[in-house]
Amino acid sequence: MQLKLAPDVQRQLQTIQKKLQLTHIDSKKIIAFRSIGSKARARARIWAFPKIWQMALKLPPYYCIEVVAHHFDHLSPNDKTRVLIHELMHIPQNFSGALLPHRGRRRIPINNRSVEKLFKKFIKKTK
Repeated sequence: MQLKLAPDVQRQLQTIQKKLQLTHIDSKKIIAFRSIGSKARARARIWAFPKIWQMALKLPPYYCIEVVAHHFDHLSPNDKTRVLIHELMHIPQNFSGALLPHRGRRRIPINNRSVEKLFKKFIKKTK
């Protein structure tokens, strides 16, 4: 498997963050990668930077978002946006380096309905 920086995905994440006013997300601390040859079934995934590593390395929280090339690159621009919104929803309000699960004691679960709601808001802000 190869990992490469994905500046196109990085720009799209920044656009999404700004248009949806996700002020809790520091887009400078999210690094986008494209994986080639991955066996993953997912279109994308987000990687956390746990508190213990932050403390050990004396670094602030960061996140990596990986798009799996053979599942992501062929998607329409709208579907790519939906996938990236889904990944950004895993980032908690305190931007701690942890990840939020799909379900649990959350105001907004991470599912197709909540992603679609944010996607529609993104489209409105784009026009």
